[in-house]
Amino acid sequence: MRHLLRKWLYRRARTITGGTAGERAGRLFDAGLNCAQAVLQATSGSDDQKLLAMAEAFGGGVGGSKCLCGAATGGVMALGLNGRPQRAGKLMAAFRERHKVTCCKSLSAAYRWKSPEHIANCRRITVATAEMVEALLLEGK
Repeated sequence: MRHLLRKWLYRRARTITGGTAGERAGRLFDAGLNCAQAVLQATSGSDDQKLLAMAEAFGGGVGGSKCLCGAATGGVMALGLNGRPQRAGKLMAAFRERHKVTCCKSLSAAYRWKSPEHIANCRRITVATAEMVEALLLEGK
């Protein structure tokens, strides 16, 4: 059953287009993708279901460990996929400057895990990260 739900979700994600990367990431997150998947899909220009499946393991901090934020890892993946891996350090610096930390647990410390407030906070971080990635992808074009 979970496999069928995942397949449906990935197909649905393909239909979310238009707007800025941040807007797309927010809509993808609202549709059920995790933070890593939403940033990757919104900024990579790819709708490859295998990429979304790969990124699923990065939500909630890498492997659900609540360590490195999934939105940040989704952004790093998108930069690499778009031939800009050297900008990953800039993304992490911008992320740290804006949010002070990169650890999912610290970013979510003020909220009960999976509460509506926690989900809203993750959505805000997802949108902001997609905007940072989009800026880095457009930089120097």
